[in-house]
Order: sequence, then C-alpha cells, then structure tokens
Amino acid sequence: MPAAGLTDALSSAAGYALNEKADATRRAYRSDLRQFHTWCESVKADALPAQPGTVAGYLATLADSGLKVSSITRRAAAIAYAHKMNGFESPINESVNAIMRGIRRKLGTARKGKAPATAAVVAKLTRKMPDTLAGKRDRALILIGFAAALRRSELVALNISDVERTDSGVLLHIRRSKTDQDGAGAVIAVPDGQKLKPVAALDAWLMAAGIANGFVDPDGALFRSIDKAGGLGGRLTGQSVALIVKRWAKAARVDPTLFSGHSLRSGFVTSALEDGVDVFKVMDVTRHRAVATLREYDRRAKAFKDHAGKGFL
Repeated sequence: MPAAGLTDALSSAAGYALNEKADATRRAYRSDLRQFHTWCESVKADALPAQPGTVAGYLATLADSGLKVSSITRRAAAIAYAHKMNGFESPINESVNAIMRGIRRKLGTARKGKAPATAAVVAKLTRKMPDTLAGKRDRALILIGFAAALRRSELVALNISDVERTDSGVLLHIRRSKTDQDGAGAVIAVPDGQKLKPVAALDAWLMAAGIANGFVDPDGALFRSIDKAGGLGGRLTGQSVALIVKRWAKAARVDPTLFSGHSLRSGFVTSALEDGVDVFKVMDVTRHRAVATLREYDRRAKAFKDHAGKGFL
C-alpha cells in the first residue's frame, strides 16, 4: 500500500486527470458509458475492457436505430476515453474505424444547424418583451449574448464581476470557454450601441434585479432564474438560454423550432458579414481561430449577392 502522502498525491492527480475534459463532456461521456454498459449486459459482453468486435456491434446497432452520426462518434470517443483512463488499450482499432467511416458514408454527416438570430430577428424578439423583471432579464440576456457572440455556456457563466465599465460600453471577461479549456480567458467589447442598445438593456436588468453596481453578491451570477413571486434564484443554465430564445421567437411569430441558444452567436456573425465587416474584425469578437470556420456563415450571408442567376432569373 502506498504511504499516506503518496495516496493523497495520487488522489490529487486523479482529480486533475478528470479536469482534462470539460464538465459538459464528462457528463455526456458518463451518460454514453451507462448506455454502453447496459447494452453490453444485454448481449452478455464485457464493457471494460471491451473487445473491438463488441464495440463494432454496438456502433452498428446505434446506426441501425437511426442515431445521428455525431452522437455515434461521441459514444465511440467515450468508450476509448474510459479505456484510457482505466489503463486499458482502446478497443477502437482500424476495423472499428472502418465501420465508423462506413456509418458516416451511409448516414451522411451534414449538420442540421439552427437558423441565425440576426440583428433583424433579435429586434423582433426584444420588441415583444414586457417591461417586467423577467422581460428585462430576457432582453439583456438576448442582447448581450448577441452583441458579444457568446456561446450559451459562456453567457450563463458570466458573473457580475466579469462586467467592466468603460466610456464606450462594457468589457466582458470570459473566464473559460469551449475552445479555452485551460482558462486563459478573453475580453469581449460590447459597445453601447445606437439601435439594439445592449448595454442599456443590461443596466435596466441589473437595476430592476437590485444587483446594480455589485451591491448584492458581486461575484454571483449575472443572469439568474426568477420565481413566481419575483425573487431571484440561481444561475441560469445553457438550456435556459435556448428556451428563452424559443419563447420570444414564438411570441414574435417566428418559428421557434428554427432557433436555439447558439442562434445568438451565429446571428452576430451572419449580421456582421452581411454588413460587410472585415472577417478578422468578426473574429476579434467570436474568437474563432481559423477563417475557414466562418466560411459557411459568409456563404449564407452573401448567398444572393452577385448571384449567378441574377441577370436572367
């Protein structure tokens, strides 16, 4: 048995190893592995360590059931990761990879993306919001999420102390994100604005909620739940963002099924490119690392500009 000091050190090391993956990834992997274990029990096969043939059969079963390629790919990754963390050789060998290639080819990998909530759409959504506490919160949430091109996880992770005031707007301190798991952080500028006025909406929410100027819980969540009595609750979740966007899309008579929490981020990109903003300026806000990532947004934004059939259709 290792000495007490070594035991503590090994326990600490295990904790750091778990932090290799984002919280959302670990939750998804746990769910994926539970389902893999259940399937293995049903076919009387070992789940850990698993044989390549077992994994191949499982992935084929998932494909036959109609599961999306992206979900199947993640489940394979979860199985490989579980083996790695437990000191076993990954069962995802070349034969299993060949099956995955076949699944991708047969089922296709086209992404069914949601529609971008462009500036015009965001304006429609916010016009329908009442001047209530919940209405002020939702207006601020949508406008800040749009203006800073935030992922929904980044939006709900904001604390009051992450908002820095300047003469021209606010600076949002993003402590961690999907592409910044090491926590290097980023600072995103949100101008006061002349049309949508995101900073004014944020100030209205903070004042109405009684958390303006950090008087209450300065390191607490910026966007919080509200109970039926109007009391503030805990931090909103990423799913809350999606539901809020859909709720106000429906109120504005825009098909809510077209939008998600990511629509705010993609809507900023689309609106900026439609407005002729330099792609590198857009990347300053979105923090995309490669221009190629924005190519699809640019293609959509300029779909009708100088169209090949413009002169004869």
